[in-house]
Amino acid sequence: MSTITDFTVKAADGSDAPLEAYRGKVLLIVNTASKCGFTPQYEGLEALHRRFGSQGFEVLAFPCNQFGAQEPGEAAEIANFCTLTYDVTFPVFAKIDVNGGDADPLFERLKADAPGLMGSKAVKWNFTKFLVDRDGRTVRRYAPTTKPDDLAADIEALL
Repeated sequence: MSTITDFTVKAADGSDAPLEAYRGKVLLIVNTASKCGFTPQYEGLEALHRRFGSQGFEVLAFPCNQFGAQEPGEAAEIANFCTLTYDVTFPVFAKIDVNGGDADPLFERLKADAPGLMGSKAVKWNFTKFLVDRDGRTVRRYAPTTKPDDLAADIEALL
């Protein structure tokens, strides 16, 4: 059975980005949007990244425009927004779909591994978070309303 780090995604510039580069790390994979009520969570995600990064933790952001068209920009615009507004230093990948027929295979796997409430598979909104252990196994899904700081203890437990 494959793990999350066996997937290849698209970098913001459109090139292939094998998640193999993150093998052995604890990952927080998040679908993001720049014009969402939860967008200020970028600040908390960056705080987690800086707090735990030296211990083998990475935040991986995947912009998504499927919820209220809240990520309308192109890759360069999204990256610029994240850097200038929230001083984001973690990777922001190419814009993807997380639900439906064009859903990225990575998110199909994350959803299957960690269903939502009552076993639902679909991602409900921007800033749904998936925690992945050092072995590339999805450990838990968090709702968009879960603040990044509330994940610190779960991250520490995996580090």
